[in-house]
This record gives sequence, C-alpha cells and structure tokens, in this order.
Amino acid sequence: METRVGLLRNVPLFQDLSHEELLAIAPLLQENRYNRGKLLFMEGDPGEEMFLVEKGVVKIYRFDDEREIILALIGPGEFFGEMALIQPSANRSAAAETLESCVLYSLSRSVFYEFMEKHPRICIRLLETTMQRLRNANDQIYNLTFLDVRTRLIRTIVRLAEERGVKLGDGLLIDVRMTHQQIAGIAGTTRESASKVLQSLTEEGLIVIENKRIFLNDYKKLKEMAGL
Repeated sequence: METRVGLLRNVPLFQDLSHEELLAIAPLLQENRYNRGKLLFMEGDPGEEMFLVEKGVVKIYRFDDEREIILALIGPGEFFGEMALIQPSANRSAAAETLESCVLYSLSRSVFYEFMEKHPRICIRLLETTMQRLRNANDQIYNLTFLDVRTRLIRTIVRLAEERGVKLGDGLLIDVRMTHQQIAGIAGTTRESASKVLQSLTEEGLIVIENKRIFLNDYKKLKEMAGL
C-alpha cells in the first residue's frame, strides 16, 4: 500500500493531500500491467476511469485524414483520461496506447467524484493541469499552422527534452524509444520529412540517435533554433 501512496504523492493532482488522505484513496486504485502496444481506449469510447502511470509511457493521439497525430506522451507520475470523468456524458476525446511495458493504476468515476467532493483542492490541481494541456494544444496548433517542418521538428525535440529529458554528461537524453513515424506524429508531418530533418540535425552534430532514443548534444542551441 505504501507503494501506491508514494505514487500518489508524486502525482501533482494529489500532492496537497495528507498521508492519511492518501492512505484512504490508495486501496481504491486498480493496478493494471500492459505490454508495449496495448490499446487502452479509442477516441469516442465511453470514459469511466482515469489512469495514473507508475511505469512506462503512454501516447495520447488522434487521427487526421488517417494520419496519426500524437497529442502527448504521458510518463511516470502523470495521469490521463480525466476529461471523460469531468463530463459524465462525454466520450473519450482521443485514443491511448502504451509505448512501453506499463504499470498503470485506474480510478473509477464514482470514486473520483466522491473524493473531489471531500477534497476540493483536487479540483484546483485538476484545473491547473487541464489549462496547461490546453496551452500545449494551442502551441501545437500554432506550430502546425505557421512553422515549417524543420522548426516543428526541432520544437518537438526540445519539448520532449523538457518533459522526458535525463541529464547525461554534457547533454540531455530523451529517455523514450520512438520511431521516426512517432516523432513525425508529434510534429504533425510525414515520416519521410521527419527522417530528413533528423538526419540533418545528426550531421550537424546537434543530436545523436541510438536505439530509438535521441540525445541532445546542444540543448541551448536547439532551443535557440526553435525560437523558444
């Protein structure tokens, strides 16, 4: 049980709760283990639960004219699927699939509502997270509308480094295995275009790709190139 309490304590949504409050909610979580490539739900499915990630990475995505657009990568200590819980009549607004082997905990709508009523601070945290995700979505729309492919790819790499980067020597390692197709899905371009830009950045010595992971040799330079 303490493992679950530790997980909850690291999730921003529950950080304001006391140890006793965390102990109360921990038994209500349902543990789930999934292999890589497990489809958790599809866009349009009814939503009855939210998920907390203990281990692994989950991609949230939609399809646009049969092209996959990756909206977010959700890693340890983060949650997803909350929007369908806020509006009981709403269906899933996107699909979710595991990128790696994952350990997830699910929390049903009835439990979530009951807990929100007793702990209104969770509502503030939920609102903050929702607003940040809305800002990210607006940024993505701007990138797709106004930026060229190279800049979009560089911004994607920088954002992934900020969210998933691990300090390694003088650089940053994006500690998520991703194919060129998946990187293209985040940047909103084709695999061919993404591969060309990644190859160019590699030849310029700005990144190194090994075992489907991207290492940033010069994060500061890439951020400048992205206009951030």
